[in-house]
Amino acid sequence: MFGQFGFSYVGLIYLFMLVFPNTLWSKNKPIDFNMEQENKMLVWFERIGQVCCTFSLLFFRDFNIAPFSGWSWWLIASVFLMMLYEINWIRYFMNEHTVENFYRSLFGIPLPGAILPVLAFLLLGIYGKVIWLIAFAILLGVGHIGIHIQHVKEYKLKK
Repeated sequence: MFGQFGFSYVGLIYLFMLVFPNTLWSKNKPIDFNMEQENKMLVWFERIGQVCCTFSLLFFRDFNIAPFSGWSWWLIASVFLMMLYEINWIRYFMNEHTVENFYRSLFGIPLPGAILPVLAFLLLGIYGKVIWLIAFAILLGVGHIGIHIQHVKEYKLKK
């Protein structure tokens, strides 16, 4: 339940799937992206969650692919969510880079850029039976999703 230390190639793949589009986004931010100061507590939760999730994803080998079992469905669901996350980024990059396009729902999922990776990490933690990733994904979710909600509210007020 606490995890076995060792390198996780699955975790590395997840981090690549997370970092690559975010790096592209930093150079292609929405043209109308001008948000006010973010809630410091949410930023704190997000940053701690990011660092701890990164550590957990890389250094618990429990996330690596094992022989198929009932637990494998958690991994399949997690991978599915990460694939949706990538589809969300492709959709953003193929369209006009606006706040509206950045925050629009994907297949009815609100704030997919925030919700999908957090849920994918949570499910990966369940698959690996690593309580640390589960806890850190929740912490990340409070901060990351909270910040995105704050941005959407500010954007709608400015419109």
